Amino acid sequence: MRVIGIDPGLRNLGWGVIDTDGARISHVANGVVHGAGEVLADRLLALFDGLTEVIARFSPDTAAVEQTFVNRDGAGTLKLGQARGVAMLVPARAGLTIGEYAPNQVKKTVVGVGHADKRQIDHMVRLQLPGVEIAGPDAADALAIALTHAHFARASGRLEEALRRASA
Repeated sequence: MRVIGIDPGLRNLGWGVIDTDGARISHVANGVVHGAGEVLADRLLALFDGLTEVIARFSPDTAAVEQTFVNRDGAGTLKLGQARGVAMLVPARAGLTIGEYAPNQVKKTVVGVGHADKRQIDHMVRLQLPGVEIAGPDAADALAIALTHAHFARASGRLEEALRRASA
């Protein structure tokens, strides 16, 4: 299964693609799509076009997007939500199923604690994907989101298999 993880952002939208085969996980690619321009609509369009190109290039089977972290800045949260809308729309338009994960869930899955910092996420992603060259913190977060999705997809597959065997 090929998974794309997406870390939404208006200026920097991180993406990371991994392949999974059972318990084996390998890095395919990662990067950052930049929301160019000063006008919000131009940034969103740049994110849409860039992410569309990434999905067309790497043909993932499924996608995972980080949920928006709501903070005190309502206007900032709303703008980030619009970037997240692009991050959800592009894979949906490509026919992909999309998993959504809270930031603390990603951190807990990849690092082991829900309040890990960016350095810890980067370190654990590098441990799980040896030799990976990461394009920056946003790409590291996206790879962590993809790893989280792969973990939960594997667990879900095991549960479905156990239920099928139990009812047979």
